[in-house]
Amino acid sequence: MSSTQPHSPNSGPHTNGVGHEPVGELVQRASQQLTELVRGEMKLAQAEMKEKGKRYGKSGGLFGGASLAGFLMLQALVATGIASLDLVLPLWAAALIVTAVLGAIAAVMALRGKKEAAKAAPPTPESTIENVKADVAEIKRSAHR
Repeated sequence: MSSTQPHSPNSGPHTNGVGHEPVGELVQRASQQLTELVRGEMKLAQAEMKEKGKRYGKSGGLFGGASLAGFLMLQALVATGIASLDLVLPLWAAALIVTAVLGAIAAVMALRGKKEAAKAAPPTPESTIENVKADVAEIKRSAHR
């Protein structure tokens, strides 16, 4: 005798409930998973930035030392230039000439720096903001399907 019993909707090989969950639960689970994914990525980014920050700090210290040595070298070079001009001019004239040349160099560099700063304004990552807005719009479009 064969026993044929009627199958209930929850019986059979697919009884784990997948495919029979309400849309609200699926959206909630997707939202949780997205939140967990974003948090995980943020933790990873934080750890990566911490490591990079340490390296940048070390390199900043080395660049600072190199800058100090370079500055001292330039002071010695200026003194050498003044002493060289002192051979043909009075000391005060040699010092004045070297000071004027350094002032002109500083003025040109300041003007170029001002132009570069104006090109960089505003200090917001505009392309990144646009990309994030596009991503949010795409997620919203996908959620409405």
